[in-house]
Amino acid sequence: MPHVPLASFRLPLWGLRPSAAFPRIRPVSTQPEPHGSSISRRNREAKQKRLRERQAALEAGITRKDKSPAGSSKAWAPKEKVLYEIPTEPGEKKDVSSPLPPAYSPQYVEASWYSWWVREGFFKPEYQVRLPQATGETFSMCIPPPNVTGSLHIGHALTVAIQDALVRWHRMRGDQVLWVPGSDHAGIATQAVVEKQLWKERGVRRHDLSREAFLKEVWKWKEEKGGEICEQLRMLGASLDWDRECFTMDAGSSVAVTEAFVRLYKEGLLYRNRQLVNWSCALRSAISDIEVESRPLSGRTELRVPGCPTPVPFGLLISVAFPVDGEPGEEVVVGTTRPETLPGDVAVAVHPDDSRYTHLHGRQLRHPLTGQFLPLITDSAVQPHVGTGAVKVTPAHSPADAEMGTRHGLSPLSVIAEDGTMTSVCGDWLQGVHRFVAREKVMSALSERGLFRGLQSHPMVLPICSRSGDVIEYLLKSQWFVRCREMGDQAATAMESGALEFQPPFHQKNWQRWFSHIGDWCVSRQLWWGHRIPAYLVVEEQAEGDGEGCWVVGRSEAEARQAAAELTGRPGAELTLERDPDVLDTWFSSALFPFSSLGWPRETPDLTRFYPLSLLETGSDLLLFWVGRMVMLGTQLTGKLPFNKVLLHSMVRDRQGRKMSKSLGNVLDPRDLITGTELQVLQEKLKNGNLDPTELAVAAAAQRKDFPHGIPECGTDALRFTLCSHGAMGGDLNLSVSEVLNSRHFCNKIWNALRFILNVLGEKFVPQPAEELCPSSPMDAWVLSRLAFTARECERGFLTQELSLITHTLHHFWLHNLCDIYLEAVKPVLAHTPRPSEPAQVLFSCADVGLRLLAPLMPFLAEELWQRLPTRPGCPSAPSICVAPYPSAHSLEHWRQPELEQCFSRVQETVQALRALRATYQLTKARPRVLLQSSELGEQALLESFLEPLGTLAHCGAVGLLPPGSAVPSGWVQAPLSDTTQIFMELQGLVDPQTHLPLLAARRHKLQKQLEGLIAQTPSQGETDTQRQQRLSSLQLELLKLDKAASHLRQLMEEPQPQSSES
Repeated sequence: MPHVPLASFRLPLWGLRPSAAFPRIRPVSTQPEPHGSSISRRNREAKQKRLRERQAALEAGITRKDKSPAGSSKAWAPKEKVLYEIPTEPGEKKDVSSPLPPAYSPQYVEASWYSWWVREGFFKPEYQVRLPQATGETFSMCIPPPNVTGSLHIGHALTVAIQDALVRWHRMRGDQVLWVPGSDHAGIATQAVVEKQLWKERGVRRHDLSREAFLKEVWKWKEEKGGEICEQLRMLGASLDWDRECFTMDAGSSVAVTEAFVRLYKEGLLYRNRQLVNWSCALRSAISDIEVESRPLSGRTELRVPGCPTPVPFGLLISVAFPVDGEPGEEVVVGTTRPETLPGDVAVAVHPDDSRYTHLHGRQLRHPLTGQFLPLITDSAVQPHVGTGAVKVTPAHSPADAEMGTRHGLSPLSVIAEDGTMTSVCGDWLQGVHRFVAREKVMSALSERGLFRGLQSHPMVLPICSRSGDVIEYLLKSQWFVRCREMGDQAATAMESGALEFQPPFHQKNWQRWFSHIGDWCVSRQLWWGHRIPAYLVVEEQAEGDGEGCWVVGRSEAEARQAAAELTGRPGAELTLERDPDVLDTWFSSALFPFSSLGWPRETPDLTRFYPLSLLETGSDLLLFWVGRMVMLGTQLTGKLPFNKVLLHSMVRDRQGRKMSKSLGNVLDPRDLITGTELQVLQEKLKNGNLDPTELAVAAAAQRKDFPHGIPECGTDALRFTLCSHGAMGGDLNLSVSEVLNSRHFCNKIWNALRFILNVLGEKFVPQPAEELCPSSPMDAWVLSRLAFTARECERGFLTQELSLITHTLHHFWLHNLCDIYLEAVKPVLAHTPRPSEPAQVLFSCADVGLRLLAPLMPFLAEELWQRLPTRPGCPSAPSICVAPYPSAHSLEHWRQPELEQCFSRVQETVQALRALRATYQLTKARPRVLLQSSELGEQALLESFLEPLGTLAHCGAVGLLPPGSAVPSGWVQAPLSDTTQIFMELQGLVDPQTHLPLLAARRHKLQKQLEGLIAQTPSQGETDTQRQQRLSSLQLELLKLDKAASHLRQLMEEPQPQSSES
C-alpha cells in the first residue's frame, strides 16, 4: 500500500456539532506530559513508572506480605515538611505574597488561617447578613457537645467534617448561619478524672473534702484542662461561632435545667419513687442505659471486677435444689447464674402449662439456705424449654423478676448494698462480704446442705459499667423519674406525620420501636459534679401513701419553702428543708441543649431567630439516648420540635470492619492522622492507657502490624474529605490510613494544578467575568461544561446532604477532567506563538469556581490557593473564600453542553484504544503517527475537531484523517473503533518484529495458563456465573489481541522496508 504523506492530513475545524449521541465511557486518566526531547521523555517515562508503582501499592492497601495498610516497608515515605515562617500575629491575615512551595505541605497550608477567620467574624450570623449574596434565610445547628474530659476521637471528626461542610456551604450560599459550639460537663467521667488526680497528687479521696471544696477542684481542673476539645475543633477547621460557646454547667444552662425540672414536676411528668435502677457499685451511683455495655459471653469466662481480690468466673449455670415442703425426697431444681442473690429469693416460678410441675401448683418450697417457706407460683413469662423450666424470683435484683413480683404481690428483699457487699438481711455469715466472694460461700453452703446439683458452662450477656468496668447490679433505690410514655407518643407521632424527618429513613423503625416500649427515665445520679436536683425533703413530714417522705420542688429554696408551707399547712419559717444531694443525669442537660444554648427559658433574639434548629446531625448511636430525649423535652418545654430533620451518620470502624477499640490497638486519633506520628508514640499512648497487661500486649502487637512506620502526615483537609466521601446513607464506615493518604495525594494534585495555572496566568492577567466567557475551542468548551456539571452535582449533593456525591464529583473533576485531560491537552496550545488568550481565561475559571466548590470540604487548601488568584480591577471580591459566593448551577448554566460531553466520550474512547495499541506493541517511548478513518460524516467531523488533543492525550505523534475508501499506508497496524471507524497506527521503523514476537509469545503463554487454570478450577465462594464469565471473556479477549498483534508483526516482517520516512 502506498505511503500517505502527513501533509495531506486535513486541518481540524471547530464549530461542527454532530447530532449523534455516543455512549458514555470511563474518562481517561493521564499524567502530566509536556512535549520535549527524547531525554525528557525518558525522564517522564521513569517518573510515570514510579508514580504507577506508588499508586498500585496504595490501591492494594499498601501491602506486600501481610496485606495490611502498612505492611510494606515502602508503603509510604515521609514527605518534606514545609513550614510557614513569615511572622504573623494570631488573628492577622496570612501573607500569601511569596510563591507557592513546590509541593503540598499541610502544616504550611493550615497555618494562620483559622485565627484570622475567627477575628474577622466570618463565622458569625451578624457578618453574613451583610454579604452581597445574602438570601435572608437562616440555617442553625448545634454541635453534639463532646465530653469536657475527653479528646476528639474519629467519630467526633466525622461529625465535625459533615456538619462543617454543610455549615460552610450555607454560609457561602448567603444564608444567615449559626453553628453553636459547646461541651458537656460529663458528670461521671469528670468526677472520676478529678478523683484520680486528687489521689495521685495529694493522697485524698473525694469524701475527705467537703462538697464545696471538691467542686472547687473540679472547676479548677476544667479551667486548666477542659479546653483541649475546643482546640481540636479549631484544628479540624470547625467554623463555629465561638462567642456563643456553651458549657452544660455554665450559669445559663443551670437556669435552664432548673426551669425544666420544675416545669416537668408541676406538669406531673416528674416523680420520685423506689424502683430498680442500673447501679455501679464502683461509682456508687445509678447510671444511664447508654453507660451499660452488654458483653456477650460464650461460656465460662474469668473477669477482674473492681474491689474483688481474685478474677471472678462468669458464664456458669448453677443448679440448686428447692425441697418441696411435706414431700420428702421431692425437689424443684432451679438454674441460676447469680447464686449470690439466693438470700433475696421470695418465690420459685414455673409456666402454668408445664406438666412437670402441675401437681405442685400452690405448694410451698423450702429455701435452700434459710429453710423458710417460698411459694411455687405460675407465670406465663417463664420459658419451660429453658433449663429445668423453673426459675427463682428475686424482685429486688432483676428487672424481669420485679415485674413478676408486682404481678403476684411479692415483696422485694434487697441483699446487695450500694458498695457491692451483702446486706444484714443475709445474716452474719455474709454481711459485709463482697458479692462475688459471697457467691463462693453460698455455693459451699449449698454443697454442705446437699442441695448443690452441679454447674455447667452457659452463654450469657453480662451488663458492664462502661465508666468503671464493674458488673452492673440492679438495686431498688428511691430516685427521681421522668414519665416518658406521653412525651414518647408525641415523638412517635411527629415522625409518623412527617413533621420529623430522618435520613437515612431506615432509622424510623428503631425510633418507633423504642418509643413503643419506652419506660420511665431515672434522672438521679449519686454524684457531686453536675446539676444538683432542685428538690427538697421536708424533714419530719411524711407524704401520704408512698412512704417516700414529703418532697417539694422549687427554682430556689425560698420557692420550695413556700410550696412546702402550702403542702403542709404550716408556716414556711417553721419547716426544715434538706436539699436532695443527688445531681441530674448528664443526658438531662444535654437534652435541653438545642434551646438552652440559645438562651431558653428567656425569650432571646437568638431563640426567636434560630429555634427550632434547621438540622440535627449526629451519630446513629445517639438516636435514642440523645435525639429521642431532645425531641421529648424540646416539644414539651417549648411547644415546638427542636428540629425538623435529623441526619445520622454511621459508626467509624477500622479497615477490617472492626469497632475501634483501645484493646484492639486500632483506634485512630484524628490528630495523629492530621500531623502524623511515629510508632513509638502510638505505643506510648497505649502504655499510658488503662489496659491490663494481656490487652496491652494484644493491642501493641496489632499496632506494630498495622502501623510499622507510624502514621503519615495527611492534614486536616485530607481527613475531612475522606470522612465526607463515605456519606451518611450507607452502613458503617471502614476507614484506613491509606485512604486518608490517598486524599493527601489528591490535595497535592490540586496544589500542582494551581501552580501550573498561576504560572500560565502571570502577573498581568485580568480575569474576564464568567458570564462573558464563551469559548471557541472544543476543549475549552468541554472543560467548562464539565465544570458547570460539577457545580450542579455539588449543589444537588448539598441540598440532599449526600456529601459522598459531592466528594466523588469534585474528585472526578479536579483529577480527571482538569488535571488528566484538560491541562494535558492545553499544554501544546499554550506553546503556540502568539499564545491564545482564551485558555488562560478558562484556566482561571476552573481554578476560581473549582476552589469555591471545594471550600466547604477542604477549607484550608481552598483558602490558601484562592487567595493567590488574580482579582478583577474595580470589582470588590470577598475577603475570604469562606464568605465568597458558592457557585450555583444556574449561574453556570450557559456553559453546559451535554451533547458536547457525550461526543467527547467518543474521543476518550479513541484515546483509550490508541493507548491500548501502544501498550500491546510496547511503544513506551515512541510517538507513532495515527490515522483515523470513518465512513460516517458526523463521527468524522467530531474526530476532526479534536485531532490535536487526541494526539496529546494518547501520547502519539500527529493525528490525521484518512478519507473513506482511501488505501492504508504500509507498515501501519489497524484496529476497529466501531463498525464505521478504524484506527491506523504507524509501526514501521518503531517496532522490531524479531524482538517483539518472542515477548508477545511469552505474554500469550502466561495468559493461556491463566485461562486454563480458571476453566479448571471450581468457582470461588460468592462468585456469580456472570462474574466468572466476565473473567473468562476478558482473558480470551486479551489472547485475541495478542494473536492479532503477532499477525501484524509477522506481516510487517514480510513487507518491504521504505527507503525513507517523513516526519
